Amino acid sequence: MNPRRRLYYCDHYPIPLPPGHKFPIEKYAMLRAVLAADGAYDLTPAPFAAPADLERAHDPAYVQSILQGTVDERVMRRIGFPWSPELVRRTLASVGGTLAAAHDAMQCGFGGNLAGGTHHAFHHEGSGFCVFNDLAVAILALRSEGLAARAAVLDLDVHQGDGTAAIFENDPAVLTISLHGEHNFPFRKQRSQIDIALPDGTDDARYLDHLEQVLPEIISYNPNIVFYQAGVDALSCDRLGRLALTPDGLRRRDQLVREATTGVPLIITLGGGYGDPIEQTVLAHACTFLTFLNRS
Repeated sequence: MNPRRRLYYCDHYPIPLPPGHKFPIEKYAMLRAVLAADGAYDLTPAPFAAPADLERAHDPAYVQSILQGTVDERVMRRIGFPWSPELVRRTLASVGGTLAAAHDAMQCGFGGNLAGGTHHAFHHEGSGFCVFNDLAVAILALRSEGLAARAAVLDLDVHQGDGTAAIFENDPAVLTISLHGEHNFPFRKQRSQIDIALPDGTDDARYLDHLEQVLPEIISYNPNIVFYQAGVDALSCDRLGRLALTPDGLRRRDQLVREATTGVPLIITLGGGYGDPIEQTVLAHACTFLTFLNRS
């Protein structure tokens, strides 16, 4: 198996959600099916992250409360999921997929996870459908292993990566960049190293102009690895996005990121996407991974 062509998945660990829940759990299996049919990538079940990995980025007491099911109900309400053993398994696999993909990226230049991008999780608690912050966990794991002293996080989810920004706010070895909706969740923003807040209705041209201006900052920072949180909720069809990108605009976004990061190890995590119909979100996620297929 060529690690350049490997993607990790965790949709085989379903989580029970109440009827009408707005989290699009079905998109993960749908995305895997689309990519499996394409045949471009080898799809691999994600391993579980170890508690010791989680505790580099999170308060050990919080980690144990999630693993043991003793977490305060208030914390689970902020996360937005009911606690269950199934949620724990799914979460450990989601983070483990990013950890494994990060090691692939360091070995051969590219890694991918068909989950992850859980950028709303803070050091001491989760938020916004995010239990643990897989980006922070993987960055700190690579650092502890001596594999990557400097990392950049390019967060193009429409919701600011507030948890990631807060965890690394005072860490000069991590560059955090976020392009997000100015008036969207989270309503109390944190401070990334670079924040671009976009007004509702931002279209392709304005979005891509901002992106082209900020991408050179990644190269000038000279990171050992780039983490691309590739949420597709900037699409105009997204129920929670409030921006107005077209599929062509999103495809151009991914092409610009691919071109700007050529020669730097890169990992893609899934991030958000809440389209109506959900099939448009799934196709947009698939397009992102296929855009990076032949990355050199």
